[in-house]
Amino acid sequence: MRLSSLTDYAVVLLTAAARHCGGVARLNATLLSEETGVPLPTAQKLVSRLSAAGLIDSVRGTGGGFRLARPPSAITIADVVEAVEGPIVMTACVDAGDHDCNLSGACRVKPHWNAVNEAVRGALAGVTLAQLAVEPAPPTPTKVLA
Repeated sequence: MRLSSLTDYAVVLLTAAARHCGGVARLNATLLSEETGVPLPTAQKLVSRLSAAGLIDSVRGTGGGFRLARPPSAITIADVVEAVEGPIVMTACVDAGDHDCNLSGACRVKPHWNAVNEAVRGALAGVTLAQLAVEPAPPTPTKVLA
């Protein structure tokens, strides 16, 4: 499983926003684009999506900008993935609608995919922006035995 680069960029932008929590009153896409290296048009597109998903509060005009809608500890990676990608599902057969699957009539695995989807979502929901915003500790040198 691999997330799209758009989702990756959303996590990068929101993690940077989480590091600004309590500081600058409002952020903007230009500032976060410069800070993170995410291209400005992509950052602007993501601000719109993340605002629509309720992860950031956005204000237009002079003095406008955005900020996280909740504390970083209350926004999970699952929230970000779902804001950009939609519901977390590992296979198309669990979605409503018709699918091109030759096994759908006799598939014994299909009823279990929701449990897999929930496990993946649960793992992503266990990681918050607050955790990602913390600077990692430098690696400890390892001793080389001669």
